Amino acid sequence: ADYNQLGFNLRSNIFQGGPLESRSLMKDSYTPDIIQKVVRDPKNWHGRRTDELGKWHQKNALNLNLQKALEDKYG
Repeated sequence: ADYNQLGFNLRSNIFQGGPLESRSLMKDSYTPDIIQKVVRDPKNWHGRRTDELGKWHQKNALNLNLQKALEDKYG
């Protein structure tokens, strides 16, 4: 009986899924000019500062990308 009820609900499209367009609380709360004027500080991200390990990972990722580009170009 449960399977028949579930099959009926699936066939009649009761479960329509999520919205096709996503909404953002920040975009709904502020006007577009405020969002464009905001100054983003990469060293202070959501109140958390970038530590030495984070800086090392950034440099390591750049180094790996450079090595890959050099290998692609020069073999």
